[in-house]
Amino acid sequence: MSTSPVAISAPGKVLLAGGYLVLDRGYTGLVFGLDARIHVHVQILPTSPGLTLSEIIVKSPQFRDAEWRYGYRETEDGGGVEVTQLKGHTTSSQSRNKFVETALAYALSYTTATTPTKITPALITILADSDYYSHGPTTSSFSSSSSTPQPHRFVDFGVPLTSAHKTGLGSSAALVTAFTTAILTHYLPPGTLSLSSPTGKARLHNLAQAAHCAAQGKIGSGFDVAAAVYGSCVYRRFSPSILSSLGEISTPGFAHRLCDTVNDTAQKWDTQIDKSAATMPRGIRLVMCDVDCGSETVGLVKKVLAWRAAEPDTATLLWTTLQKGNEDLATELQKLTLNPEGKGDQDPYESLKSTVLTIRSLIRDMSARADVPIEPKVQTDLLDACARVPGVIGGVVPGAGGFDAIALLVEEEGAGDEKEGNNEGVVRRLQQFLDGYKADAHEGDGGPSIGKVRLLGVKQEMAGVKSEEVGMYGDWIPPA
Repeated sequence: MSTSPVAISAPGKVLLAGGYLVLDRGYTGLVFGLDARIHVHVQILPTSPGLTLSEIIVKSPQFRDAEWRYGYRETEDGGGVEVTQLKGHTTSSQSRNKFVETALAYALSYTTATTPTKITPALITILADSDYYSHGPTTSSFSSSSSTPQPHRFVDFGVPLTSAHKTGLGSSAALVTAFTTAILTHYLPPGTLSLSSPTGKARLHNLAQAAHCAAQGKIGSGFDVAAAVYGSCVYRRFSPSILSSLGEISTPGFAHRLCDTVNDTAQKWDTQIDKSAATMPRGIRLVMCDVDCGSETVGLVKKVLAWRAAEPDTATLLWTTLQKGNEDLATELQKLTLNPEGKGDQDPYESLKSTVLTIRSLIRDMSARADVPIEPKVQTDLLDACARVPGVIGGVVPGAGGFDAIALLVEEEGAGDEKEGNNEGVVRRLQQFLDGYKADAHEGDGGPSIGKVRLLGVKQEMAGVKSEEVGMYGDWIPPA
């Protein structure tokens, strides 16, 4: 066990292409990591002399009443480590945090099954970069690097976690990934699971997938966890049957089954993760605009899958065409990566713009057929309006769609700007446009009308989960 504090972060995500399709192994998704990260800091829980505890405390100090206390015990017959929330303490939340609780139980179960390990009390602090929630700052600094902490990076959101509005950047997957990695790094002997090792990273991916899948009711493709572990990539999901035989924690043999499943990276896991196929050309940046509404992804997915089952021929034709469009998008980005100047073309982004519009048209077709607001009319209006801002190439409602943040591709140097070597000219125009943007109300969108649109301070990032300097968090971390 590490006696020194441990700090780990994992990125958010945006599924630029492949929403819904990525649920099926016959299709892929183009997912980009984001430099907005979830951070998890672990330290030994200080106790009074002579006092023995079997307690792990988890805090999320940016939110009100966000503290969870857990007791833990190794169950009989190799059932793993059972985690029980301890209630009644004056500072503890009475509500469950299923992602924290499940990730903790799975990580501890894997740890004890991997090597003889004594689980000792720990204090865990979770911090989220400000753009994960709509309660963050109203302006963004668009820092060029996430490696150096900025004054605005962690903010007090001022509300309970249950009242915070997510922007759709994949907070749960980033949390489970960073949390799992931090627990393993804290409790396992040094070098047991290396983030720089392909095998170590694959095992971490498998464990995070298992924990995240269990926490959200075995729904989802896992692309968000893949992005949290590996960063930007083209992703083909794993077969759901891989996790179907795990069973529940505390059932006989659970820890062995979990360890065996996680460690079988070569034979059992058929996930395909291609980092080389996900590129963002020099001269283009991905930005996000928060509409402060959000959608219930699970409900949207269920309706789309029900339509697909009811009209399989129509759905297969549409999905096959959409897959081709998604592959074309990745190809266009790769072409521009190799040839950013477009060989003298008048508009080097003409083909990229056309591909984005084709994908959006197909998405709207699926939206209409499934009667699901994947690209609601208010989002269509917003995307079309943003695309008219000089320097904006185009954008989509990413992932499952609905009323989450939209994704835009913008030029690093807008038309008519001085050669500044960055995209501040485009960002400035886009921000000024959004400051005055008023959404029209539309009936039948299946959700709320969007209000003020905020340009988030995020961009694409190729890196996945990584270690952080433990001293970067300042007063957010209580003294050991």
